[in-house]
Amino acid sequence: MDFQLIINNFLVILQGLDETLILIFLSLILGFFISIPFALARVSSIKVLSQSVYYYIFVIRGTPLLVQIYLIYFGLGSIKIVRESFLWILLKEPFWCGVIALVINTVAYTTEIFRGGIQSVTKGQIESCKSLGMNKFTMYFKIILPNAFRQALPAYGNEIILMVKATSLVSLTTYMEMTGIARSIMYKTFAPVEAFIAAGSIYLFLNFLVVQLIKFLEWKYNPHLRIKT
Repeated sequence: MDFQLIINNFLVILQGLDETLILIFLSLILGFFISIPFALARVSSIKVLSQSVYYYIFVIRGTPLLVQIYLIYFGLGSIKIVRESFLWILLKEPFWCGVIALVINTVAYTTEIFRGGIQSVTKGQIESCKSLGMNKFTMYFKIILPNAFRQALPAYGNEIILMVKATSLVSLTTYMEMTGIARSIMYKTFAPVEAFIAAGSIYLFLNFLVVQLIKFLEWKYNPHLRIKT
């Protein structure tokens, strides 16, 4: 193993870090805000609404992310109506195809995470809100959703880690983020181990930062964790 080559590869692959971070932040931010109404629809008493979200989640969670990326990047591009529509402005770009696929995927998982958080709120808290005369809007945004987010933090942290790693699949659409650069180095140097060790170390560090952030948020928003025994 050539350690000097690993260091050289590391510096080259770092040039794609900004592209990877854009993918991560854009897909997570969009996925987070889309997941909130989806989670509310999932726990809704309106059966058509709840079932529609359920089947969406079932399909997305039941199929590989790679297949979803290929369907969006290669599949939609083969449809003439799509190529002639305004959607082609986005769908012809590997970056936007990757973002769309990642958002669709993370929304399915995050919706279920938030659903579990919402349903973990005790009936006693809900009854207390009703006894104080709170309307549904105030009850959800002042009590239920903040409590749900606290409960969902560990699971959502896992989803963030999975999304950081999932961005590597976008390189298969010819988008040159870190994994794409590592693959091009491998083709040039015929040294796959050194190329992907360098790339893997960066992903490992990014996920280390995510873990520390989630730990801090759990400590901050769960007072019982700050009690020393």
